[in-house]
Amino acid sequence: MTTETPAVAAARIEAERARGRLMDTARELQDRVSPSTLAQSAWSGAKSKGADLAEEAVDAVRNRPAMASGVIAAIALFLAREPILDLAGKLVGSVKVKRKPGPKPGASKARPRKSRPKTTETIA
Repeated sequence: MTTETPAVAAARIEAERARGRLMDTARELQDRVSPSTLAQSAWSGAKSKGADLAEEAVDAVRNRPAMASGVIAAIALFLAREPILDLAGKLVGSVKVKRKPGPKPGASKARPRKSRPKTTETIA
């Protein structure tokens, strides 16, 4: 039979309470850092940020519709550059203009240079 003093019994009860609070805190931390909780938190943050960006974009388009149209047109031209270049090549290739071979218009008629014969020295 062990007899405890009231102070020891009170300390034991307080230690059990502290252990219970510590275990509750540990469970709460496990829930906070679990992969599913972190993923859900990241997803909700991304949705919120995306919604904010979309709202700002709509406001910018409302404030400056001409500039927004220009930017959209530039992006569309950039994305469609290959088909546009192909079409331009086909259009230019289908135009056939007969030209006489000769100097370009506006070019001066220069005389061809005379070439000097190459001399080789032989060392005896």
